Amino acid sequence: MILERKHKPGRKLLMCGNGRCNLTKDITPARMLDDMGAPMSDFLSTALNAFPPAAVQAWFQRHNVPLKRMDDRRVFPRSEQASDVVHALTDALRDTGTALCLNTPATGIERHDAGFHVSTAHFSLLAQRVLIATGGVSYPKTGSVGDGQKFAKALGHSLKPYRPGLIGFVVAHPWIAARAGTTLEHAVCRIFHKGRRLYEGHGQLDCEHWGLGGAAAYNASRCVARQNLSDFELEWQVDSERFRVCRPATRPLKEAIVTMGGVPLSEVDPGTMQSRICPGLYFAGEVMDIDGPTGGYNLTAAFATAALAIRALSLSPLSGSCPPQACAPRQVRPAKPGAEGRLRSRRDRAGGHPARL
Repeated sequence: MILERKHKPGRKLLMCGNGRCNLTKDITPARMLDDMGAPMSDFLSTALNAFPPAAVQAWFQRHNVPLKRMDDRRVFPRSEQASDVVHALTDALRDTGTALCLNTPATGIERHDAGFHVSTAHFSLLAQRVLIATGGVSYPKTGSVGDGQKFAKALGHSLKPYRPGLIGFVVAHPWIAARAGTTLEHAVCRIFHKGRRLYEGHGQLDCEHWGLGGAAAYNASRCVARQNLSDFELEWQVDSERFRVCRPATRPLKEAIVTMGGVPLSEVDPGTMQSRICPGLYFAGEVMDIDGPTGGYNLTAAFATAALAIRALSLSPLSGSCPPQACAPRQVRPAKPGAEGRLRSRRDRAGGHPARL
């Protein structure tokens, strides 16, 4: 059974790639892991090798979503409609007999000897296993407000602070102001720290009234966030024109394409996505401290971790009860209305099966 906060599933997925939905990137798992870098390269190795970009493409093609590959190897639905992706996923739920409860936010998860007690405003579930896949905390109107992280903390996990992973830079500069509202297809962004170049990336550069966005800027911001830089310089170059500014701010966390922070990777088994703190509890996607470059990496990581978690919770017997102190029952206050997220729970005695990618 899947509990979905919003009245329609896939609200954030519909926004991906400006509504076109960049599903993945047609590269090898090794290349994708290398591009994502530490600590994701180690943590995601099992998941991405079990469900690589080629498997993501094959799954959607089997489920009646023809694909197209761009020159830079990004993969989109041929229709360039994210709604086709959402329909394929909801059709798979229908075909596997998986119950989807819409407009049903989970309000709390408690651990008991018999399993987990999952509460909603109108009913409760007793589940032997629970998968939390509620995403990060950006674009809260789509429902990502961090309730999955709150549930994890209530069950004994620590949380890493949130910060924007892919975000635009706030820059006041006459060169940008003169080009506000335009997209430059071939640009370079670089990050410098104490005179040393830490990052260089190529891609689109969007000139906005507030500063710089687009893939080149977003990936540069990821370098800043991952290394927790406060004293750095941003340089952008288009053709022979090159400009550099010191310590530009970034746009608000709520506008980030991906959220850094959340459940620490050290507290999750990378071979199963099961909690090391609370057996029977699983995680998938951005609820954990996982992020990658823009261009299909983050959706691929979400699909791969979900596939691994579902396989593990479906095949493995319940591995004992939680340590009483590490996984003590604790009530979580209801999250604010209007938040989204997904929380999947499996009731073994009912014979239900979670949806599989």
